[in-house]
Amino acid sequence: MTENSFFDLLESWDGIGVLVRRDQPTGTWIFVALHDDTLGPATGGCRMKVYDRPEDGLVDALRLAEGMTHKWAAMDFPFGGGKTVLAIPHELDGDDRRGLLHRFGELLNSLGGSYGTGADLGTNTEDMQTIAEVSEYVIGVHGRTEGPMDPSPYTALGVFEGIRAGLRHRFGSDDFTGRTVLVEGVGAVGGPLAERIAEAGGTLILADLDTERVASLADRLGATTIPLREVFTTECDVYAPCAVGATLDEESIPRLGCAIVAGAANNQLATAAGAAALHERGILYAPDYVINGGGAMAFTSIYLGVDDVDELDRRVRSIGVNLEGIFAEAAARESSPVVAAQTHVARILQRGPKG
Repeated sequence: MTENSFFDLLESWDGIGVLVRRDQPTGTWIFVALHDDTLGPATGGCRMKVYDRPEDGLVDALRLAEGMTHKWAAMDFPFGGGKTVLAIPHELDGDDRRGLLHRFGELLNSLGGSYGTGADLGTNTEDMQTIAEVSEYVIGVHGRTEGPMDPSPYTALGVFEGIRAGLRHRFGSDDFTGRTVLVEGVGAVGGPLAERIAEAGGTLILADLDTERVASLADRLGATTIPLREVFTTECDVYAPCAVGATLDEESIPRLGCAIVAGAANNQLATAAGAAALHERGILYAPDYVINGGGAMAFTSIYLGVDDVDELDRRVRSIGVNLEGIFAEAAARESSPVVAAQTHVARILQRGPKG
């Protein structure tokens, strides 16, 4: 991914700071990136992944922490941008995994509440409960034994409402009937999203690296499947990337066969230039950090004391309303929705915390 050294990467970053630790028992590099605390304590998920080089894990931590700053500001929640990456040398389970998570929890404690974490790619609710055995700075699970324990369905709900907003803006109606949606990645978020789209009457095309999983879901939902290599060129109304990020670049954007890009993946644009390239092609883009904030919104709401499931749903569904405003502002300016979203984020950060 990158040939830059740790020092090169950190010198070019504008965040608060990065805590770097080497976990000797497992050979894991731990990166806790704190980007911004204007609105409140830095908060973001804990990603666990095998990288080719530790520096690649640091790159992920830095860009994802900045993305969390934008995500919290876009929804005007009292948190700042942060992210953890556990760059493991190989898949961990059993005592090795548990020990790493406990030591990470102790590291969280050393930050004294300036950073809180939750589940992310490569970690799950059980991992968060393991961390919570030694640390109180775990969003969504600490001290809880009932109620929602998985943020993924809320992320899917937010993306679904975002797609509806995109359909309204582009076609004048959010009716899925006659609309084709291509969902790339049918895991914890993409799967529930596909189910909602099928229930709403949309025509589904599914793609996933796990061919058995995608075939099973397609059979159950009456969807068709395509190989991953055909994702960009397949004609559809909506392309919903729900797998890895940085897939929209100078090679893929000219090949896209969709009218709308609206999905759950983080950092979908490989570079900032991608926003303008999509706009020039007339493809409506839902900024990722706006549309995929449902899980973060729901679980921080729980952390702040909201325990009514209907209220959580209402808050997450507001993502669609937020995107409508962003699309409208972008149209008025004849610019990309990314520009409108960035303007909104800058406005919130300049204002500072509510009250």
